[in-house]
Amino acid sequence: MTIHEFGQSHDEVVVLVHPSVVMWDYFEYVIPLMQEQYHLIVPALPGYDTESRSDFTSVEEIAEELASWLTSHNHSKIECIYGCSMGGAVVTRFLADRRVKVRSAVIDGGITPYQLPWIVTRLIAIRDFLLISMGKVGGLNILKKAFSTDDYTEEDLQYIVRVLRHMSPKTIWRTFESCNNYAMPEKVQVDCGHIEYWYAKAEEKDRKGDIAYMRKHLPQTVFRVFEDIGHGGLAALKPELLAKELTRAMGQNQAV
Repeated sequence: MTIHEFGQSHDEVVVLVHPSVVMWDYFEYVIPLMQEQYHLIVPALPGYDTESRSDFTSVEEIAEELASWLTSHNHSKIECIYGCSMGGAVVTRFLADRRVKVRSAVIDGGITPYQLPWIVTRLIAIRDFLLISMGKVGGLNILKKAFSTDDYTEEDLQYIVRVLRHMSPKTIWRTFESCNNYAMPEKVQVDCGHIEYWYAKAEEKDRKGDIAYMRKHLPQTVFRVFEDIGHGGLAALKPELLAKELTRAMGQNQAV
């Protein structure tokens, strides 16, 4: 896992964790908007790291590795951690591990562990594996159908094609199998002053189980709904709004 840093002269640390099927540069439009105020830490997760050839490991291992890196670099207390989709799963587990004190956390369309029988979760993982593998083989035509709900350019979709070509079959399988089934404590306790769960109005049905999980296990969570955007679309399509909302969320935190 390669760590990219920006705005190192600033004291307040903000960690940005990318979703699946993109690289760390998913945040390329957000970084310039925030690096003049915050010390940004952006990990390139295993399996999505062009500088260190590797396969995706698991949500649990990545959360542990990220916490170890932060504490070893004297960041045992951070201002905010943001994660989208797969990145949201990493953030959820990261908070539960309680190795780093977090003043604010934002989970954007984050995946929580499926509350379903084991065999059903594996069937879902197989379905997702096959869909992404089809995109890997089918290329741009498949992606145009998959991302038709958002205003992605041809260049954006070509980027995703390149990422898919980089992803190994093992990374594709582990991404979905782990994100859907990662372990969490039966009773979740966190050292975080303010937690928000964001989701797009268009994905409300798909996020129903995740929203229910957050309400049950992290009842202090504040929910934020975004119109006119699809799953994970803020960073690429509305980076100014993402930066603005992150700054707002950080202003809501409590001392920890």
